[in-house]
Amino acid sequence: HVQLVESGGGSVQAGGSLRLSCSASRNRYVNNCMGWFRQTPGKAREGIATIFTGGGNTYYRDSVKGRFTISQDNAKNTVYLQMNSLGPEDTAMYYCAARLGSLCGYWLTFRYWGQGTQVTVS
Repeated sequence: HVQLVESGGGSVQAGGSLRLSCSASRNRYVNNCMGWFRQTPGKAREGIATIFTGGGNTYYRDSVKGRFTISQDNAKNTVYLQMNSLGPEDTAMYYCAARLGSLCGYWLTFRYWGQGTQVTVS
């Protein structure tokens, strides 16, 4: 079991920025995959950005490349998603997710989920 604790999110005007944070227990954070997904009503959950905490390898959805940055703080067992140049299309429920191992680009294999945090861009 992996417990994920999210923070951040909220409402912002188009063009603005937000930062999401997600923490995991140490034994589940080290050398595993963590990342962010999002979902809007009536649509499937989609991967946004993931990172391998053991090496820093990152994976991004094309639509967020250049705007979103995923990063890690190993001392805090935390990953961050810095979101810049937000647009209405980024409005969604954002979920922190994790999977064991290093195959962080295989988004369908993520199995541990946070409770979600809403991001609204107007």
